[in-house]
Amino acid sequence: MLRTALPGPRSQALQRRREAALPGGLGVTLPVFVERAGGGVLVDVDGNHLIDLASGIAVTSVGASAPAVVSRVQEQAARFTHTCFLVTEYDGYVEVAERLNALTPGDHAKRTALFSTGAEAVENAVKIARAATGRPGVVVFDHAYHGRSMMTLAMTAKEVPYKTGFGPLPGEVHRAPYAYPLRWPGGPEGCAEQALAALEELLERVGPETVAAVVVEPVQGEGGFVVPAPGFLPGVRRIARRYGIVLVADEVQAGMGRTGTVFASEHEGIVPDLVCTAKALGGGLPLAAVTGRAELMEAVRPGGLGGTYAGNPLACAAALGVFEMLADGSLLERARRIERLVRDRLEPLAAECPAIAEVRGRGAMMAIELVRPGTLEPDAELARAVAARCHAEGVVALVCGTYGNVIRLLPPLVIPEDLLAEGLDVLVAAVRSAS
Repeated sequence: MLRTALPGPRSQALQRRREAALPGGLGVTLPVFVERAGGGVLVDVDGNHLIDLASGIAVTSVGASAPAVVSRVQEQAARFTHTCFLVTEYDGYVEVAERLNALTPGDHAKRTALFSTGAEAVENAVKIARAATGRPGVVVFDHAYHGRSMMTLAMTAKEVPYKTGFGPLPGEVHRAPYAYPLRWPGGPEGCAEQALAALEELLERVGPETVAAVVVEPVQGEGGFVVPAPGFLPGVRRIARRYGIVLVADEVQAGMGRTGTVFASEHEGIVPDLVCTAKALGGGLPLAAVTGRAELMEAVRPGGLGGTYAGNPLACAAALGVFEMLADGSLLERARRIERLVRDRLEPLAAECPAIAEVRGRGAMMAIELVRPGTLEPDAELARAVAARCHAEGVVALVCGTYGNVIRLLPPLVIPEDLLAEGLDVLVAAVRSAS
């Protein structure tokens, strides 16, 4: 429901203030300023109602103003906003850790440490793996995204815009091929087996006894919402176990119900040694976690983990609201329902539109990859044009992928079906008109 062209006059005025106060390195997808949000709708300061197919990059999975989250945060804010858990403790932190220990894959003894961001969680997982193994090396994969801190930048694959001008980056990071079926040189049939062979070759080259951790996204996020070939993740698990390497699952974007299971690792039955969560965990507040095998987590000396804001009480209260909403499984079913609705709408479009190489994803983490017809040459220009048309019509859709040619859909799990259908109609029309 658009009252003005986007951005409207009030957003434009605020954008001018932003440009005078903020550096240009802080990018923006759609320059509108939001006044309120919830239920899959963003309302901007000009009164425009936008359909949210981004969820703040998979953060507001339970909604941007979910009552179970808001009420708990309000109650906690009235009690106290901060003490630093490393100074004086509070039960919310412990309860969040207990929930994560119970929900993450595997029935082994676990421990959880809380942090503030996904990058912080991934970086601390590396610290824990190094402390536990006494080894320095970290193996990551092509198309990976793990964060913007210096260590996680080294682990992230995409150079522009994330790494440009920020080197030198930390060493001891080795990169293996990810089992990306669409783009595997030998075709999708041998993708998993060949990718695992390449991982074995990499480990032989660097020496598996030097590698502390293999860090993998069960479904890649910024890299293009790539679902790995069947058998790849279990194979990575077997290889890591054989060499005593810690397997770290980066579930920052795919976890907390986004793919139709609480954790994306569950789709292939793998049990990681360490699991990193963030984004949707805090229901909109900054919260992240590393949950893992007790013997690994206990390898770090007292004082070696933590942070001033790590496990902030307001964020912990929000997370408890998220857990409450996930408890009965209805939101997991909603994620699976969203996948069916998206596939029913976009797969017929792909059949008629040669610019769509693939519709892929799991649950409410779906994407289309755009190429030049008749080839697999990435068409980033088309992706930008499709996104721009969606934005002009009031639908927030995001571009991602190593080549910038993927449109990703991350609707809140609570989005009404008619609203999702309307957003998909806009996307379909945008693809048809731009391609």
